Amino acid sequence: MKKLLFTLLLLFPLFSFSQEILGKWKTIDDETGKAKSIVEIFKATNGKIYGRVYKILTVGEENKKCTACKGDLKDKPITGMIIVSGLTKDGDEWSGGTIMDPNKGKTYDCYITMEGNDKLKVRGYMGVALLGRTQYWYRYTE
Repeated sequence: MKKLLFTLLLLFPLFSFSQEILGKWKTIDDETGKAKSIVEIFKATNGKIYGRVYKILTVGEENKKCTACKGDLKDKPITGMIIVSGLTKDGDEWSGGTIMDPNKGKTYDCYITMEGNDKLKVRGYMGVALLGRTQYWYRYTE
């Protein structure tokens, strides 16, 4: 019994750590410092991490459409849109996927790291991670 308890205690941090990124996060505009939206980060059946816009916080833009988007997303509502796609865990970060900026309609390479239990560092870049932009998202509870 002691061995089972010891094994569970050792494995628990691994399972809980991998789940920390999941949930709802308040996005903060890195240019204005204002809260923009709530993004829900979830794990898909393929095991990869995705994020969809759960709610737009900017008054008057709650029903905004993605006019700058191309293809199938053109003129679709931003609320409900998947903006983070295909991240996988690599050490202390989630990477290998993309993030889309609905205001510009552009997609960037992306990685996300946890900075404490309630803060995400979200980095979008083109080609080289040094050439990009960072936002900090904060855990959201309703």
